[in-house]
Amino acid sequence: MIYALSAAVGIIAALLVAAVVWKTRITPANLSNIKQAASLEAQNLLLTQKEADLNKQAADLHTIAKDNAEKLKKEAIMEAKDEAYRMRAEVEREIRDKRAEQLRLERRLTHKEETLDHRLEQVEKKETTLAAQLAAAEALIVQHQQTLEAQQQELQRVSGLTPDEAKQIFLKSVEEEARHEAAQLYRDIEEQARQDADRRASEIVVDAIQRCAVEQVTETTVSVVPLPTDEMKGRIIGREGRNIRAFELETGVDLVIDDTPEAVVLSCFDPIRREIARVALTNLIADGRIHPARIEEAVQKAAQEVDRAIWEAGESAVLDTGITGLSPDLVRLMGKLKYRTSYGQNMLSHSVEVAHLCGVLAAELRVNVQLAKRAGLLHDIGKAMDHEEEQPHAMLTIEILKRHGEPADVVNAAGSHHHDTEPNCIEAHLVIIADGLSAARPGARREMLETYVKRLDNLEKIANSFEGVESSYAVQAGREMRLIVKPDLVDDLGALRMAREIAHRIESEMEFPGQIKVTVIRETRATEYAK
Repeated sequence: MIYALSAAVGIIAALLVAAVVWKTRITPANLSNIKQAASLEAQNLLLTQKEADLNKQAADLHTIAKDNAEKLKKEAIMEAKDEAYRMRAEVEREIRDKRAEQLRLERRLTHKEETLDHRLEQVEKKETTLAAQLAAAEALIVQHQQTLEAQQQELQRVSGLTPDEAKQIFLKSVEEEARHEAAQLYRDIEEQARQDADRRASEIVVDAIQRCAVEQVTETTVSVVPLPTDEMKGRIIGREGRNIRAFELETGVDLVIDDTPEAVVLSCFDPIRREIARVALTNLIADGRIHPARIEEAVQKAAQEVDRAIWEAGESAVLDTGITGLSPDLVRLMGKLKYRTSYGQNMLSHSVEVAHLCGVLAAELRVNVQLAKRAGLLHDIGKAMDHEEEQPHAMLTIEILKRHGEPADVVNAAGSHHHDTEPNCIEAHLVIIADGLSAARPGARREMLETYVKRLDNLEKIANSFEGVESSYAVQAGREMRLIVKPDLVDDLGALRMAREIAHRIESEMEFPGQIKVTVIRETRATEYAK
């Protein structure tokens, strides 16, 4: 557009110049001035045209801006009105909700007030009723007390007894009746249970003991070595005591040489070492050559001999009981029990016996025979090491069997025979029973005279502490208590009750192997004189 305007202005200027030249007949001399004037005129015209265009554009822009401003203003007004309407609607809705909630709360409060008023009326009525009933009850209590006092006075007058005396007579009669009924019930229950249980239990136990094929020979560790002559003591001691020092150093055993004729004593807490020393000393005495080098050689040979005897003893026990799959270390530990005793009872023989008893009992009860025999054989294996560890032999048994991969049931059954752990299977209870049978049978174990006499004395003291006991006797090596009671103080049911109470006292206050039978003897004697 600008170029078009410039072209038009140039044409107009040229025409004007031509017209002026034609009219004035301008000469070439002043043509330059005329051109400049024309050029200025053309520029003025161009600027005037631009200014007019710019004014028109400005007017157009002003109009557009004004229109847009009006439009935006209208839109803003409309949006403001819409927002105001929306906010007003929300406020009105909230006001309506709050008014509705307020009305609901007012209705609830009104209902509660009415309910409380109604309940208050009921409570007041109940209080009035209760007050009347309480007054009537108090009147009845007073009347009852008066009646009771009158009755008591009448009873005292008729019977001639005070209330405390009558109460004691009544309580005593009730107590005697209750004791009589309890004793009668106990006797009936015991008789019924005995009819079913005693016969079967006796058959199982007797059959188990009869079928036990273990040789009952008590073996003890020998600690006294006989000598052919007393001259051998000097040879054992050696020059300046070198032989006895070498022997004690090699064996770890104390060799005691005293005034005992033709014998020396070996002292050591380890039965294996004591047995090695016994074998070595016996061989040295038989050989006659006693000197430090020979002592060392004899001790080594004796250790090999005892080790071989241990293995053979363990293997023999395993084969005798029919147990398979035992670790060689367990077999060797079983063999060590050959040189371990408890109350004079050989532990290897005891373990074999318990295994056989467990097998027979398990067969009778139809439970796992192999498990019971295995646990019975291994139940005292901890005693092979109890002189080396400061633990109960049952806990050592559990550790040893776990270490050698024995099944959990075998570990529990073998380790719970003294209730150090809780038995969790029937085979564990069979091991407990068989261990008690093997230890408690007559002649199985020996105890010191002092302990034996003390146990008998405690039994008689417990028996004599009961009222009505005339005399008591501990018989059968303390395995039975016999009591003679006064017949005028103890009746038949009282004798039954006394036997049970004495048995409970013995169980709670004493420790003893096996079981103790309590027998109460009551007899009535009638005596008359002929004159």
